Amino acid sequence: MEFLSYLISGISLGSVYAIIALGYTMVYGIAKMLNFAHGDVIMVGGYISFCVVAYLKLPGWLSVLAAVIICTVLGILIEGFAYKPLRKATSLAVLITAIGVSYLLQNAALLIWGAAPKVYTPIIEGTLKLAGGKLSVSYISILTVIVCVVIMIGLTIFTSRSKTGKAMRACSEDKDAAQLMGINVNRTISVTFAIGSALAAIAGVLLCSSYPTLVPTTGSMPGIKAFTAAVFGGIGSIPGAFLGGILLGVIESFAKAYISTQLSNSIVFAVLIIVLLVRPAGLLGKYVPEKV
Repeated sequence: MEFLSYLISGISLGSVYAIIALGYTMVYGIAKMLNFAHGDVIMVGGYISFCVVAYLKLPGWLSVLAAVIICTVLGILIEGFAYKPLRKATSLAVLITAIGVSYLLQNAALLIWGAAPKVYTPIIEGTLKLAGGKLSVSYISILTVIVCVVIMIGLTIFTSRSKTGKAMRACSEDKDAAQLMGINVNRTISVTFAIGSALAAIAGVLLCSSYPTLVPTTGSMPGIKAFTAAVFGGIGSIPGAFLGGILLGVIESFAKAYISTQLSNSIVFAVLIIVLLVRPAGLLGKYVPEKV
């Protein structure tokens, strides 16, 4: 039963990583940039949800809605003010800007909410007893997995069938050609950031519900691990981000349980290195040669 318990815990944690990784992979797939401020949008989502429940005394589902709306607007503002002027800049300039935005969000949260940890109230509480009470699964774990699967399926359908989704795929292939075909590239990238930030808000609420301690650096490590998951599965691939997140969560859970809590992060990144040595494009990624 312990094995099943660790497996379920890993899948639940991996589902959070997968939701965050989906935001990473969409932005990279279309804008070809790594938004390292993505993890801090998760933190903002957690704080917004906390404030709605703790101060306004509103239900948990309304706190999720508020977090999604505010983080979506925040994502659009970040893209418009920080990244849009660097559309033709080098990747290094964009990377440095992303790190700057990350520190800006962390320090803004520090000024607004302070450094003291906040105790987050989970949006759903309780556990489900299985196998005659020998196995306990929290409702938040079940909800996290369901939400992750629904988001992954929804994004797959959205990008393959909707007009905006097809525009995203066209921009991912060739921005200049897409613009010649009448696609508004800037608006498409803004929509991508909005979707990614909304996913970050949902991930923030689910993460804080599972690990109910909220500080200004809450999103930093999950953000890095989610980026690792996106690379692991094949960055730019929606199924790859989902698979990478789940596998990363399971590996981390088993590493903590059977090897060492202190070494779990090292083991996760070591597995990533091994996978990339064998498959540089990730598990589901495709190698695309650059034309020069």
